[in-house]
Parts: sequence; structure tokens; C-alpha cells
Amino acid sequence: MAAAAWFPACRRKIAFLLRRGGRSFASQTEGEIRMTRVLQEKFPQAVAIKVVDISGGCGAMYEIHVESEDFKEKRTIQQHQMVNQALSEEIKTMHGLRIFTSVPKHRTD
Repeated sequence: MAAAAWFPACRRKIAFLLRRGGRSFASQTEGEIRMTRVLQEKFPQAVAIKVVDISGGCGAMYEIHVESEDFKEKRTIQQHQMVNQALSEEIKTMHGLRIFTSVPKHRTD
């Protein structure tokens, strides 16, 4: 779908959701599920993956958190590049993406 076609629909949906108090986070959107699966395949050592559609459910903008050993000894920019590469197909239809990455902290107790 062309960007010009879905932005107006997305704005209408966001306005509706804001009027009724936001979207329910009890269930994931199709995009959240699809991207979570892709990230699980690309980062098998991940201990945490969270994908949230922050555009109100229309798929225009996502926030992604990945905690994985795959990022060990990599700079933040390299970690984010890895996530961008993993989601290269999905990113083509998005307006924006927030990425948060980390290496799991090892407990010493």
C-alpha cells in the first residue's frame, strides 16, 4: 500500500483510539506478531524481544526492544544495524522505528 494511502487512514484510527483511551495491549497486531517472529529467527540467543505498534495499531511506527548475546562486544550503532537488517522487508512499509538493544546482564549471586 502506498504511504499516501495509509497515512490518512492511520491518522483517523489514531484519533479514534485517543478519543476512547488508546488501544488495548492485551493482543498483538499482525505487524507486531510478524516482526517478533522475524526477530526470534534472526536473534536466536535473545532473552527478550518486545515489538509494540506505537502508531495505534495501523503499522506506521514501531518500538522494538531486543536483549541478546548476539550484541555482545558490538557498539550500539552496530546493534541497531543488525535489527534494521533483520527487518529490512518490514521496514519498507513503515514510517518510523525506535530501536532499543542490550546485552543480557549476567547475575553473579
